[in-house]
Amino acid sequence: MQHLHENINATVCISARNLATASVIGGPIDTRGYGGVEFIVEHGTRSASTVTVTTTVMESTATTASTFTSVADGDLVGLETDVSLAAVAISAGVTSACTKRIGYKGQKRYVTVDAVQTGVTSVGCVGITALLHNPGNAPTTNP
Repeated sequence: MQHLHENINATVCISARNLATASVIGGPIDTRGYGGVEFIVEHGTRSASTVTVTTTVMESTATTASTFTSVADGDLVGLETDVSLAAVAISAGVTSACTKRIGYKGQKRYVTVDAVQTGVTSVGCVGITALLHNPGNAPTTNP
């Protein structure tokens, strides 16, 4: 049986939190030694359909926050709109209490995600985990 356990490394990009109509930029994720990153975006239960959560994958050659820029669509696996939430009717498992994912296959060493909420201030929470995969040196171990 195939398994991922020794071929991935997971780290928190943005800890679960209420965005409260603010932009939250995750910490830099170091991709050195890995072939790619899959971001797992966990949206909590929403209490208002008028909210939007926009997620933008960013990349840089350094860890300095001001050096990060948006990733070109060609370096993503999936679309940022697919992991964002629009102001639509609440549907459990689709637009509320749901998990979405987007991949990064670019060449920059550091990546992160910017999550921005607009609308009402208390609608649930967002958490983002970075799942690094295809290590150059396997097996990986739990940090």
